[in-house]
Amino acid sequence: MVTADHIRPLHRLWNGRRNLYHVILLVAYAFLWNAIDALPVSARTPHNPQDAVRSVNYVPHVLHWKRIPAHSILLKELRSGRVLFEHDTEKRLSPASLTKIMSALVILEKARLDELATVSKNAARAPKTHLRIKVGEVFRLGDLLKAMMMVSANDACLAAVEHVGGDEAQFVTLMNAKAAALGLADTHFSNGCGFDSPDHYSTAEDLAKLSEVAMRNATFRNLVKAEREIITPVSGYRAYVLHNTNRLLGRIPGVEGVKTGFTSKAGRCLIAKVSQNGSDLLLVILNSNRRWTTAKSLIDYGLRLTNPI
Repeated sequence: MVTADHIRPLHRLWNGRRNLYHVILLVAYAFLWNAIDALPVSARTPHNPQDAVRSVNYVPHVLHWKRIPAHSILLKELRSGRVLFEHDTEKRLSPASLTKIMSALVILEKARLDELATVSKNAARAPKTHLRIKVGEVFRLGDLLKAMMMVSANDACLAAVEHVGGDEAQFVTLMNAKAAALGLADTHFSNGCGFDSPDHYSTAEDLAKLSEVAMRNATFRNLVKAEREIITPVSGYRAYVLHNTNRLLGRIPGVEGVKTGFTSKAGRCLIAKVSQNGSDLLLVILNSNRRWTTAKSLIDYGLRLTNPI
């Protein structure tokens, strides 16, 4: 509150017309400050966090960020459709293994989980993350889906993709057709497992839409929320132990998936679904060097907004 004590020193400035300008500024400041001070706290802060984020990259103080720690972020409450936080959600970026969400959705629509898939030489040679499955091994399609969704195994992914599509190129055609049908205008796939390519991209907004559709499928939901599984090829006895790469599972109550991803171009990516205290949060983080702490901060923030004390 500005009082007469703040105004009293103004007489010292009155030394003629040259100081008139300073006096006017100080008096205007005093009246403006009193007016702001009289407002309730809610009137001085944005009512809608979405509006706040859209203006000059505003970061709510409860997140304790000096700058936004990802290239793209989308946090929304699914029941109301309310966007709680967003940053560059329409920016086309490499989705890494988040691609496998679309692959799994197409596989579930086009094939049965009890079908038997034989591992090709191409699948067995898949780079990066893999189970080291062997050429000629035969797996149930459902077990390959577990491996590709829980541990992002590219060899299991390619084996499943080739089985359903005939080859990867034909399967990718199915993926892009599905993306078009879902209205994912800023998404295009050039491979089935998420390898970097100039023609392989999506956005946080499109990936959120895709995840919402995928999570309506009960089989998909069960796949992505499992913390640990063991699969065995029907052609042998070697067991493969799967530990879900999603570190939020079992650590934050209500986490139900969805998928992690990483490549050198895409950075560390994450899509998480959290159901807690009547709130359904969906979080998409693309290219973040600290995705787990970022995810924890955003989930806590979202739960505070949707479940105020």
